[in-house]
Amino acid sequence: MAELKESCALAGVYGHQHASRALYLGLFSLQHRGQESCGLIVSHRGKTSNHKGMGLVWEVFTPKVLERLKGNIGIAHTRYSTTGSCSERNIQPFYIEHRGKMLAVAHNGNLVNSASLRERLEKKGAIFQTSMDTEIIMHLLVRSKAPTYSDKIYDVLSHLKGAFSLLFYTPDSLIAARDPWGWRPLCLGKLGQGYMVASESCAFDLVGARYLRELEPGEILTIDKNGLRSRRLPTTRTAHCVFEFIYFSRPDSRIFGESVYLARKELGRTLAREFPYPGDLVVPIPDSGSVAALGFAQEKNLPFELGLIRNHYVGRTFIQPFQKNRDLSVRIKLNPVRDVLKGKRVIIIEDSIVRGTTSRIRVRNLREAGAKEVYMGVSCPPIKFPCFYGIDFPSREELVAARYSVEEIGRAMDVDGLHYLSLDGMLSAMALPREKFCTACFTGKYPIKPGKFTKDQFET
Repeated sequence: MAELKESCALAGVYGHQHASRALYLGLFSLQHRGQESCGLIVSHRGKTSNHKGMGLVWEVFTPKVLERLKGNIGIAHTRYSTTGSCSERNIQPFYIEHRGKMLAVAHNGNLVNSASLRERLEKKGAIFQTSMDTEIIMHLLVRSKAPTYSDKIYDVLSHLKGAFSLLFYTPDSLIAARDPWGWRPLCLGKLGQGYMVASESCAFDLVGARYLRELEPGEILTIDKNGLRSRRLPTTRTAHCVFEFIYFSRPDSRIFGESVYLARKELGRTLAREFPYPGDLVVPIPDSGSVAALGFAQEKNLPFELGLIRNHYVGRTFIQPFQKNRDLSVRIKLNPVRDVLKGKRVIIIEDSIVRGTTSRIRVRNLREAGAKEVYMGVSCPPIKFPCFYGIDFPSREELVAARYSVEEIGRAMDVDGLHYLSLDGMLSAMALPREKFCTACFTGKYPIKPGKFTKDQFET
């Protein structure tokens, strides 16, 4: 895996008698998008139950906890922090009681105008409990003078700038929304007589929901006893996050209307056509580099070998004591297969390189295992600029490609040759037109000007 930080995941259910179970399974399918914390809120006949905590989905939602979460409407969230610290107060969904009703919101993305919105609200007397931009949305919602929740949400979202896929919960409805740019995916499925909404379609498979469609950019979808109703925020152009295809989404998902698996495989094929170095075999960096490596090997007509074996039982708790020893933590996760690598010219395929430190350790491990030569292919262009739309990329100073040339990075990682997929190659590998994607982390051309932003800007 690359050194990227995950986005967040959303799941919502309406009209299913075992909503908490469906939400739990949905979050479990989406665990790859965030492992810091998770939460869930459901209601049954107007009675609300909720639970949230730090940790993985299976750690937070024990069978005893799930047993008490009764309801047929609910939303859930698993988090990787992109605004606000990793702490209990920032666990989502964020919920409040307002005029006798419980309201909740779950958010995937980042608001680039959060600082000005929060300052304006605080001047009007708003008191904030968290350091998340998500709480701003709730403050705006309860202040809106619009007559219905759908109208209030439309009013609120028209003031937001940036990336947001959102789920709103009320005791009698589920409302899903996407920003007009369509940065983050959000899918709609049919679950029995009810409905399910999730960040990726893989969440539907485990619960037996049927994929219907992707919410449109700018769409606000209300699901209640009257069925489905949609309205749209004004849109200009889309800016789908291309990293959803490169890294974030599971390969068995459909996002932005397309197969992640097929997109990732085509990235590998395109990289192979550009790749200038020889090799005897192709080795993926598990797991996100595996599908691109398969496409690469097929295009090059080279053997595809699992030369690095991932330990699937290494959890977050186990690895924490070893995090200061980066070499050991990398070895714990991935171990080279000496009999596959010995005496071979090995081409390893990474999905991306952020800082480069982890990749350097992996190359050293391959050489120690007997690899004769090591070449590296990366299935995206060099990452030179930070992301402000929901990916926790470090500052530009920490991005290795912002400071060094490809040749310098290759020498630092001790590879015999390094090649990144070109920007044109990456975009040509996508099934969607190139103008539909955000490529700001490669080009520095931001669809919405981010202004001054830091992850911890609301920390005290």
